[in-house]
Amino acid sequence: MNTMKIGSYTLDNNLIVAPMAGVTDRPFRTLCKHFGAGHAVSEMMSVDATLYAQKKSLYRADFDGELTPISAQIAGSEPEMLAEAARYQVANGAQIVDINMGCPARKVCRKLAGSALLQDEDLVKRILEAVVSAVDVPVTLKTRLGYVNGEENILRVADMAQQAGIAALAIHGRTREQMYTGEARYELIREVKRHVTIPIIANGDIDSPQKAKAVLEATGADAIMIGRAAQGRPWIFREIAHYLQTGELLPPPSVAEIHAVLLGHLDDLYQFYGEYSGCRIARKHIAWYTNGLHDSNAFRQAMYAQDSTAGQERAVDAYFQMLLARDERLSYE
Repeated sequence: MNTMKIGSYTLDNNLIVAPMAGVTDRPFRTLCKHFGAGHAVSEMMSVDATLYAQKKSLYRADFDGELTPISAQIAGSEPEMLAEAARYQVANGAQIVDINMGCPARKVCRKLAGSALLQDEDLVKRILEAVVSAVDVPVTLKTRLGYVNGEENILRVADMAQQAGIAALAIHGRTREQMYTGEARYELIREVKRHVTIPIIANGDIDSPQKAKAVLEATGADAIMIGRAAQGRPWIFREIAHYLQTGELLPPPSVAEIHAVLLGHLDDLYQFYGEYSGCRIARKHIAWYTNGLHDSNAFRQAMYAQDSTAGQERAVDAYFQMLLARDERLSYE
C-alpha cells in the first residue's frame, strides 16, 4: 500500500474518507479508520456556524480521542471569515484544515460557497491565500472539475492551489452541473496530476476494490477518496486495502461481525448525540447497513417506528439474529 503525505503528516495509507455533511461525524470517522482508512476529513462546517457556534455544529467539530491527523473542513465565501474559521478549527484541535469548493448542494451554492465558488476564480485565489496564511498547519482543498460542463477550469484552480501553498488537492470527477449524475470523469484528474506537483486525491464513484484500483491506475493520483460507498459499509476500506496489496477479493464479512460493528456504531452515536438525536441520526446509518439484505424493507419500516435507542437496538438485534439463521455471511439480494 502506498502512503501519502499531507504537509508533515504521513498517512497510514492512501485511502481517505470523503467529508459528507450529516455523515462523517466522529463516530463514523473513527469506524472507517478502524477498518483501514488512512485518513478522514470531518463533515463541512460553514463559517457562520463555526463563528456563531451552534450546538449541532460543535458536534461536527468534536475531535476528542480521534486518530491523528485530525482534519476539519470549512465552507464559506468570504476570505476573511474562512481565515477566521480556520484559526478557530486549529485552536479546537484540527491539525489539517480542508476548504470545501466541491459541495454541489443548492443551499450551499446559493450562498456562493462550495462548488459555486468555481465561477469566480479571483475569489478562489483570494480564499486560498487567506486561509493558507491564516494558520500554520497544512491546508487542503476539495473541489470539482468546474461549475458547468464545457467550462471545466480545474487546471487553473489546481495551479492557483499549488501557488497558494495548498498541501493536497482532492478532485471529484464531475462538474457542479452534473451533481452526482452520469459518470465521474477521471481523464481530467489525470491531466491535473501531470500538471502540478502537489498530491492529488481522486474522488467520485469509487464503490469497489476493483474500481479503486482502476481509478488509481487511470488517474495516477496519489490517493483515492471514498464517500457514498462507505455509508453502511465502512469495511470497504479493508476490502480495498486487501485487494490493492494482494489482488484478491475478501469474502463478504460475517453476519456476526457486522452485527457487532453496527451495535458498536449505534452505541457510539447514542453516547455522542444523546437519546433523542442519537436515535434519529442512527436511522439513516441502520438503513444503509441493511440496504439490499434479506427482507430489509420490512425491517426498516419497523425500525423507523422505534423512537427510543433501546427499541432501535432491539430491532437491529432481532433482524441480525434472523440473518444469522439464514447464512453465516452477509449476502446482498
